[in-house]
Amino acid sequence: MENTITISGQITPEDVKTLAAQGVKTLVNNRPDGEEAGQPTSDDIAKAAQEHGIIYRHIPFSGGMLEMRHVEEFADFYNSTERPLHIFCRSGNRSSIILQAAREQDLLDEE
Repeated sequence: MENTITISGQITPEDVKTLAAQGVKTLVNNRPDGEEAGQPTSDDIAKAAQEHGIIYRHIPFSGGMLEMRHVEEFADFYNSTERPLHIFCRSGNRSSIILQAAREQDLLDEE
């Protein structure tokens, strides 16, 4: 699980506890706050991550609005943090896209 990257849809602060128990060290949230009612805010997730010793970064973008600056920010963060890494958004699609884009641009330090 050391270099593992997992992707999912929206997580809750309670899910952060589960991820921490699974050994996740880093979280990336690609979902903008306020996309739908009842969605946990980035601050909610960040607070839970901090409580469980997980490094957290919010790199939000709307569906279809991925820009190179997002990809570069993700890659820089990825390259400077520990794995296992969990990335999430509403459905997991945006997170899959940003990871693939960073790989296609050869921006990730991967073995």
